[in-house]
Amino acid sequence: MSTFASTAPATKTSGSSAAPARAGSGTRRRGLLRWLFVAPALAYMALFFGYPLVRNIVMSFQHYTPKTYFTGEAPFNGLDNWRAVFTNELFAGSLWHTALFTAGSLIGQFTIGLALAVFFSRRFRLSGFVRAILLLPWLVPMVVSAVVWRRILDQDHGMLNSALHAVGLTEGGVPWLSSPGVALLSAVMVNIWIGIPFNMVILYGGLQEIPRELYEASSLDGASPWRAFRSITLPLLRPVVTVVLVLGFMSTVKILDLILALTSGGPADSTQTLGTVTYQLSFLQLDFGQGAVVGNVLILISAVFAVLYLRANRADFGKGQ
Repeated sequence: MSTFASTAPATKTSGSSAAPARAGSGTRRRGLLRWLFVAPALAYMALFFGYPLVRNIVMSFQHYTPKTYFTGEAPFNGLDNWRAVFTNELFAGSLWHTALFTAGSLIGQFTIGLALAVFFSRRFRLSGFVRAILLLPWLVPMVVSAVVWRRILDQDHGMLNSALHAVGLTEGGVPWLSSPGVALLSAVMVNIWIGIPFNMVILYGGLQEIPRELYEASSLDGASPWRAFRSITLPLLRPVVTVVLVLGFMSTVKILDLILALTSGGPADSTQTLGTVTYQLSFLQLDFGQGAVVGNVLILISAVFAVLYLRANRADFGKGQ
């Protein structure tokens, strides 16, 4: 009897110590499985995003020329590339043009896209067909759109000037692409036309997730359509708005093909943006080090905007909770 009593606690202690060991082993196994599932995505990001980013940063501190591709020699030159870029008047002008082009494009695309999304949220006959037609500017390659608009905006033979002259709004042709004071505005208008479908589709999808009962309750309370829009639509649409603005900013701030096909950065460098300056330094002047500097500036601007906007939106969402 005494023997059984003395051995029982020992058996219980042994079992209780084995249980945490098995639990710890299971936790480590689950953690390892999680990393195994994530590993392909991490490897892809490191290979196709991480390495080019690091290589571009290193290149901005090197004297990198076409000769480097044959000799492999790219001596470090410190901050020479950065100083050359920041003291270049073309860079300062392109920074300002990029800000104007991006702000104008985002405001126009978002405003018109939201208006169309609200309009199509009220079902009517052929609404699906009309939405499909409005998607065409987004589906056509940007270079093709730019070439078509270049013909439309031609000062002498363009369709737009012909239409304006026919209705008596202008006497002579408007220099849409040949005047330094108008060319950037024309590029903004073309980019707005291209980006409206993307904004409309994403915002339309967000509007479909808002319960109709909220609008019915607001109408019973006597709220006007504008009050319902400000109090219901905009607050509930905020996460979708964040996605639209962030993606729109990142695609607009680095735009290149549209400007090249439309104005090639002219006239008189009035439509030079950071994207076109990167192209000019790297592939026309063949100074890849300075081109990498402008590329790094673009990456930094995009990263700062994304982080600040997402943090501000998260803080607002937390207050709403």
